[in-house]
Amino acid sequence: MSRSSSFLAAMAIALALPVAAQAPFPGIGRAATPAEIAAWDIDVRPDFKGLPKGSGSVAKGEVLWEAKCTACHGTFGESNEVFAPLVGGTTKADIEAGRVKTLVTGDVSRTTFMKVATISTLWDYINRAMPWNAPKSLSTDEVYSVLAYLLNLAEIVPADFVLSNETIAGVQKRMPNRNGMQREHGLWDVKGKPDVRNVACMKDCPVSASVASVLPEHAKGAHGNLKEQNRPVGPARGIDTSDGKAAPAAVAAVSPSLALAQSKGCMACHAVDKRVVGPGYQEIAAKYKGEAGAESKLAAKVKAGGVGTWGQIPMPPHPALSDADAGALVRWIVSGAP
Repeated sequence: MSRSSSFLAAMAIALALPVAAQAPFPGIGRAATPAEIAAWDIDVRPDFKGLPKGSGSVAKGEVLWEAKCTACHGTFGESNEVFAPLVGGTTKADIEAGRVKTLVTGDVSRTTFMKVATISTLWDYINRAMPWNAPKSLSTDEVYSVLAYLLNLAEIVPADFVLSNETIAGVQKRMPNRNGMQREHGLWDVKGKPDVRNVACMKDCPVSASVASVLPEHAKGAHGNLKEQNRPVGPARGIDTSDGKAAPAAVAAVSPSLALAQSKGCMACHAVDKRVVGPGYQEIAAKYKGEAGAESKLAAKVKAGGVGTWGQIPMPPHPALSDADAGALVRWIVSGAP
């Protein structure tokens, strides 16, 4: 039984006890129903305990991928500017060895299939969390299908492969980094070998005046210049990863409207002058320029959310956003977000 299953079983027993036995909180709560326990007990272990029966082909997975996954992860799992790539960086030699060589040499950026050791991790995560706007909405067969398509993109299974609860163990034997996870270390066992070589300093410890980055050189510029992505106040400072290209001499002043957009989380999916996950603000301004009632319509959409105007990626609702803030944001956006 997995750790979460053990916890759920214990919780169910506790909830099922008579009221008198529930001290010191008598009369609080009720027994969990079998359906409620089943809804939580969905984890899949590396030995495939908990894996439901089902199947899905690469072909069906491709159709599902195009409909529900490409907007965030790209047609071939290559991703976009926001989400990390899922596929790439592995070779036939890695599949044979079960250890991705470039994870040792460190000469390329990482992808999901380079790092993950167990296929159950992928099945479990897709089942729990994907697609991001509607987690747990995929059927069991759809999860098998999407994962089969990803495995084909990673050249682990052929194009006519059908992934199922009966074939998944065989696929595990071809995972490129299946031997990349081990338990003989101090994080798993207190008697294990530490995964660092630092010497404990207990007195007069040297302190560096500058902040050192732990990012490897090949990954420093993978997501733009980190210096431009940190707040201009506070103790945290992003290192300059622009490689000397247009590095700003000083942090530019942020307008109150842009600061409001940043504080409300808008800039996680939008930029002023380019498309990120959603459209750029200047693109929105151009679309609604001169349209009567545009501000009130957009303000309502910001609060209620929606999908379809700019593609298949939905904008989540923001019910906690005040009418005043929604109106101020929209007025700034339709004015061209200067």
